[in-house]
Amino acid sequence: MDLRKLKTLIDLVAESDISELEVTEGESKVRIVKNSAQAQQSQVVMMPSPQAMAAPAAAAPAAAPVAPAAEAAPVGHVVKSPMVGTFYRSSAPGSAPFVDIGSSVKEGDTLCLIEAMKLLNEIDADASGTIKQILVENGQPVEYGQPLFIIG
Repeated sequence: MDLRKLKTLIDLVAESDISELEVTEGESKVRIVKNSAQAQQSQVVMMPSPQAMAAPAAAAPAAAPVAPAAEAAPVGHVVKSPMVGTFYRSSAPGSAPFVDIGSSVKEGDTLCLIEAMKLLNEIDADASGTIKQILVENGQPVEYGQPLFIIG
């Protein structure tokens, strides 16, 4: 979808009384949700096509166990996302993940990749230890400051 069209849609949602808009154009699907706390800001979520969603799922049938988000305060060093993007545990679909639960890491070792604006950014360990928890599923979007790993 054209960036100008997207900007126009965001402006229309921001200026109107509607709280959510979903538009499908060819293979692209855009969903704009107005933030109820701050009516002037809108959130845009780009949905991949069904074919794009099926390909990564078929490429990695046996995913390593990932710990659910911790209910209590995590024990250990928390590695947080330095950016907004998509979290990947390995360098390519079907290849071994950089780390698993129980992996020993040193400061500077690559833990994962975060794709932001078509660029793959390596996220390195900022502490040495053992991976206690992996808090994000492979292929999931992450936010700035979101906890990714617990190193004990």
